[in-house]
Amino acid sequence: MDTIRELILYYSQNGNYVWTEFYRHFLMSAYGVLFASLVSIPLGIFIARYSRLSGIVLSLTNVIQTIPALALLAVLMLVMGLGANTVVLALFLYSLLPILRNTYTGIKNVDQAYIESGRAMGMTKWQLLYMLELPLALSVIMAGLRTALVFSIGIATIGTFIGAGGLGDIVVRGTNATDGTAIILAGAIPTAIMAIMADVIMGWFERVLSPARKHKKTSVATS
Repeated sequence: MDTIRELILYYSQNGNYVWTEFYRHFLMSAYGVLFASLVSIPLGIFIARYSRLSGIVLSLTNVIQTIPALALLAVLMLVMGLGANTVVLALFLYSLLPILRNTYTGIKNVDQAYIESGRAMGMTKWQLLYMLELPLALSVIMAGLRTALVFSIGIATIGTFIGAGGLGDIVVRGTNATDGTAIILAGAIPTAIMAIMADVIMGWFERVLSPARKHKKTSVATS
């Protein structure tokens, strides 16, 4: 009970600070995933077209994924220095694999019967891509974005060690305090809430964009 009272007291006294770090933490995570999606989605489509390159590209992104987060941040810090930009770059690198792999899988698993029907209707490659393949693969791509965002929120916590700020700052303050359990929770709880919210919201988009759900709605509408 004492810890809960201390936690409530900390939030009441430092509410603006916690909210600022929450917002900063989310922005670092979101920017990392956004930039990764701008690279991974086109690249995933490309290697789905040229499958011989898929093994090389996926292996390279797998290697990045195996590097410990602190080690990667340390290496990037030597090049870019301290601050949020270094964390965003690290999150960008870590987000490449789930988005790339899901984009590749989603495009490759599109039923060839749809592709052949589109070609028979005279569709060009670009029309097949944005009218058939991407809509059918979108839920799988969203699953990759969901994984990347939740993962990035967790990794961004250690950005505090290179001066990036975020909710990790509050957790570290708690570990340095004599009795800092409440302060640690003050940083850990918003981080967990953010990850859960991201997972739920992205999961909802994934279900909404599912081809099976769209087909069900269409069937209901036409019956």
